[in-house]
Amino acid sequence: MTATTAADRARRGKDARKRVARSAHTAWLPPVDRPDPVAVLERQGRDRLPELLPIRYGRMAASPFAFLRGSAAVMAADLASQPHTGLTVQLCGDAHLLNFGVYASPERALLFDLNDFDETFPGPFEWDVKRLAASVAVAARENGHPEPKVHRATLEAVAAYRTGMRRLSRLGELAVWYECIDVERLLPLLRSARHRGRVEASLTRARRRTSLQAVGKLTETVDGRRRIVHDPPLLEPAGASDGAALRKIFSDYRSTLAEERRVLLDRYRFVDAARKVVGVGSVGTRCFIVLLAGRDTDDPLFLQIKEARASVLEEHLPNGTYGTYGPHSSYGHPGHRVVAGQRLLQAAGDIFLGWMTGPQGRAFYWRQLRDMKGSADVAGMSPADLLAYARLCGTALARAHARSGDRVAIAGYLGGADTFERAVADFALAYADRTAADHAALCAAIAAGVVKAAPGV
Repeated sequence: MTATTAADRARRGKDARKRVARSAHTAWLPPVDRPDPVAVLERQGRDRLPELLPIRYGRMAASPFAFLRGSAAVMAADLASQPHTGLTVQLCGDAHLLNFGVYASPERALLFDLNDFDETFPGPFEWDVKRLAASVAVAARENGHPEPKVHRATLEAVAAYRTGMRRLSRLGELAVWYECIDVERLLPLLRSARHRGRVEASLTRARRRTSLQAVGKLTETVDGRRRIVHDPPLLEPAGASDGAALRKIFSDYRSTLAEERRVLLDRYRFVDAARKVVGVGSVGTRCFIVLLAGRDTDDPLFLQIKEARASVLEEHLPNGTYGTYGPHSSYGHPGHRVVAGQRLLQAAGDIFLGWMTGPQGRAFYWRQLRDMKGSADVAGMSPADLLAYARLCGTALARAHARSGDRVAIAGYLGGADTFERAVADFALAYADRTAADHAALCAAIAAGVVKAAPGV
């Protein structure tokens, strides 16, 4: 029977400790049949653009943190080899430090939140928490922080998640749904003037990252016509067939928008399109940017069209239906999965977010390329700055999970003691060791010529 009272829901969370004790999250040893991490990456690449795969491997080989960013599939398999709580949320699926950032709400307020949903899928809440914690540990070590401070930053990220979830568990449903992290409210809370100044400068840069700014950076005028610049292999003009296909699927994408947003989109005209290489883990998937013009050429809109594939979590998790207090939904369209996951997890969404099916039956989703978006520069962060940022990410993750899962049950599981964060912090340090070893394995495969990499692209 589905729990209906807050007490029943909290009891359900506490009962989950019988399946997986909070202290049991500390344990992680690679199973004897653990897949080779390089083989996992190569299997992912089979249906990607082969000419771009060396860029992906080159970027991942740059550092253990870069490897972690591109190896969500490896970690998903590792997490699936362990028992889990069964407390389901809509997972981000790739909740590392650089998949949080600022963006503009439809009301033009700057919010801090999750910002990458390519791997979103329903699953046990702790998988996102463990990926976040592992990324904190890997980043802190990469920045040369002493081991006690590495442990402290990791611990604080998970503690912020636990305390955030417990606070949200006491709020009403609408209060949780409207919860957001407005960055303007964060600035007065920053302790040092130095840290506050750095964050203010970062926010100023984010506010400038608009379609109008992108026009100056990503386009040029040739024979009186505005076009996207050529910067191969990272930015190349869409061929005739791709360009025609993008124009054709534009109407399918339009149909997934709310009615009033279709009216807005209809006021823009198609100008140009190009293929663009993005990220680390996404390199090799089909991604395009489209330049649209509104009132005139000084009124641009850049949209990004990104291929949506099966989540790396799907092969490890059941595929059922929605329950009362948590998602268990199957998505017939990978683009719909990404869009639905983003709308569910983010406090406010991109007004141009939509999906469609493209040539050869490939799934895509559309979003704005730049809408005051920005992310933290984790590399080089001091121990104090990384700790503060890790706390912020843990708080944001709790807010996202509280919208999609049973926050009362999760809070009941976590409890008032620090047992869970200490266990996950220990897991994260062990997994950071594993990530360093996996990164070394990729570098060895590149050196041996087994994998071709293009460094520095």
